[in-house]
Amino acid sequence: MPTENVILRFSKVSFSFGANKPILVEADFSLRQGMKVALMGQNGAGKSTIFKMIANHKEPESGTVAIDNNISIATARQVVPHDALEHTVKEFFESVFPAKVYDVDPRIAEALEIVHLDVPIDRKVRALSGGQQARLLLAGALIQKPDLLLLDEPTNNLDKQGLEHLTKFLVDYPKTCIVISHDAEFLNAFTHGVLYLDVFTHKIEQYTGNYLDVVAEIAARIERERSKNVRLAKDIAHRKEQAGFFAQKGGHMRDVARKMREKIEELDEEMVDMRQEDKTIRRFVIPSQEDISGVIISLHSVSLSHGHKLVKKKIAVSLKKKTHLLLAGPNGIGKTTLLQKIAAADSGTATVHEGIRVGYYRQDFSTLDPKETVYRSLAEVMKEGGEQTLRSVAAGFLLTAENLKSTIGDLSEGQKGLVMFARLVLQRPGLLILDEPTNHINFRHLPVIAHALDAYEGAMILVSHVPDFVAKIRIDETLDLATLI
Repeated sequence: MPTENVILRFSKVSFSFGANKPILVEADFSLRQGMKVALMGQNGAGKSTIFKMIANHKEPESGTVAIDNNISIATARQVVPHDALEHTVKEFFESVFPAKVYDVDPRIAEALEIVHLDVPIDRKVRALSGGQQARLLLAGALIQKPDLLLLDEPTNNLDKQGLEHLTKFLVDYPKTCIVISHDAEFLNAFTHGVLYLDVFTHKIEQYTGNYLDVVAEIAARIERERSKNVRLAKDIAHRKEQAGFFAQKGGHMRDVARKMREKIEELDEEMVDMRQEDKTIRRFVIPSQEDISGVIISLHSVSLSHGHKLVKKKIAVSLKKKTHLLLAGPNGIGKTTLLQKIAAADSGTATVHEGIRVGYYRQDFSTLDPKETVYRSLAEVMKEGGEQTLRSVAAGFLLTAENLKSTIGDLSEGQKGLVMFARLVLQRPGLLILDEPTNHINFRHLPVIAHALDAYEGAMILVSHVPDFVAKIRIDETLDLATLI
């Protein structure tokens, strides 16, 4: 349970990425020992930057970040550092401790059990699947049992059993924890409140209590703000009409018109700017490549991981237009590897028929060039339309003119996901391959994305561990790789 001992305090903290991208403006909040809170905010608002400031990887431009000198901090990173890819799993865990740990093997076993990851500790990190690497990063933070645990989207790539293990760990965890996640039920199981990063004011609002109740409270306040804006807008329009009428009358009526314009300015100042983080992406369609017919892709074989060995199995699956295939199976069995081979046109694995455009949503976003601008990334795949089309599609995914000028590497993981969907819309693929497309995406956007995938009229192969998301999408066939072993 939380104590009265404050271990972290932000006091009037300001931070920005250049003059046009403020992240925090004189933000204040504090955390007491034992508190477990969710950090909420729009994709790209700066949640991960706050984590970096807490971990002393970034410094505020002004204000102070005060941390109790006696506490230890661990962060579950989103990507394995390049220099750690050649480590074994054991070496990776050893590297997270500041000094040698002599009982590291049982600690490793415990951490791997929590995240439901079964891999040999002598295996190279590079050899793990994307989902396994994500679990390893989470386990690397959990194994340290820090006084302050920072978790950034920890449920990504976790199946049901892995989610249950992690939830129980956090419920029982006696120390302090801040979690960035879009999984409401997961957060409601263990959090004591919410830190709400307002992307408009760039301040942090702190709430205590049941997570779902706090979210409802925030939603109710936003609805009150919206209703207030509607009333003010009607009043302003009416007063403008009257002011224009009186101004034409001359004499004393002009003074009346002037006073009415002053009142209109006062009302304008009362208008509340709607919070961008509460916007949802527009409904969209992923157009299918035209003039395609017959079999679009034929799957011939798959390499499966079983008992820590690779087993090659023959399969015979063909997809035509309007056929949606769900690729199922536990983490590490070979789903991502199969999708990679299909996208790479590996002839021993699959035959993608001639002339078919392949739209590939990779869970690690490695098809995006981090040094390329967002604008260029969208333009290079666009098949129809011009500047106006590109900007309209981008705006539908909440990608602003400023975002279009930014490089991919400067975006948050959630924004990269929205760029990937914008690319698919502009590309108009005949075959759509999606590997965990819900990772990092704001939960408000998921029903819109599910609707677009459900309506997609090309051939589609989907991998997702989110049952509620999959349930909203038409699935015509399921290939469960676990049944092939």
